[in-house]
Amino acid sequence: MLVLDKDQTRSALPWAQLIDAIEAMFRSECVMPVRHHHDMDVPGEENATLLLMPAWLPGRYTGIKTVSVFPGNVRRSLPAIFGSYLLSSAATGEMLAVIEGGELTARRTAATSALASRYLSRPEAAEMLVCGTGRLSLNLMQAHGTIRPIQRYRIWGRNHEAAKKTAEEAQALGLQAEAVSDIEAAARTADIISCATLSSEPLVRGNWLKPGAHLDLVGAFKPSMRESDDTAVLRSAVYVDTREGALSEGGDIVQPLKAGLLKESDIRGELAELISGTCAGRTNDSEITLFKSVGAALEDLAGAILAYETMTSGK
Repeated sequence: MLVLDKDQTRSALPWAQLIDAIEAMFRSECVMPVRHHHDMDVPGEENATLLLMPAWLPGRYTGIKTVSVFPGNVRRSLPAIFGSYLLSSAATGEMLAVIEGGELTARRTAATSALASRYLSRPEAAEMLVCGTGRLSLNLMQAHGTIRPIQRYRIWGRNHEAAKKTAEEAQALGLQAEAVSDIEAAARTADIISCATLSSEPLVRGNWLKPGAHLDLVGAFKPSMRESDDTAVLRSAVYVDTREGALSEGGDIVQPLKAGLLKESDIRGELAELISGTCAGRTNDSEITLFKSVGAALEDLAGAILAYETMTSGK
């Protein structure tokens, strides 16, 4: 049985191949049951979350990811997300691999955002603002830079020192990155704004978005969480990774729906429909687009299969 740690998982999931693998999985006959989502009390701090996410390709592969999200870990200098992925044969049930789930989650999440951006952002998008300084920030910059000619990256976080550290790490990777303290000013010039936070209040205001901007909302995975305001939703052509997930879990969609500001029919499409061509993506250069993702088990399965096949084939 193959066991991949964080570094091995990272090296087995190069961005271009991972983006393509997720796109192919959205076209496939993957079976994806509703994921389990459980709140867990943590005395003296915010609740934690336990996620169980199964998926399978009949006769080929089956897998399940277990993930824990502990928001309080920021005060312990620990990642908020830990997890593992168990990959098995869907023909025999034999366990094939155990893959480090935190790295898999971070990379597949960023790759899915980049995949959506391939259909929704302007092809010439050159400036990106990342809101958040967690593990996903660097991944989002690299993934989006794989599919768009981004020349300037800006990082904003509530902790400016953390934003500066993230910018330094991005610079070490060869990215033209800088930390910013004025989120509004940075948002007003950005072609792509990607938010990866655990915020419970809107960070990005709709009246900051310039014509042609693409808003990528990755965090705020509970109905009580929010990264954009109502104006951002109302000004945008809205897309989601899956309707089932976004309509029940993503606060940026759930809250406007409950308030009557957004109807389900206003959601232009989900990622599988974009990929298949059954719904239109960006229609013109001035349109503002919004993509809300809460994660889908098929994305993890795509990444796990890619990692397993990459490592076992010697590529």
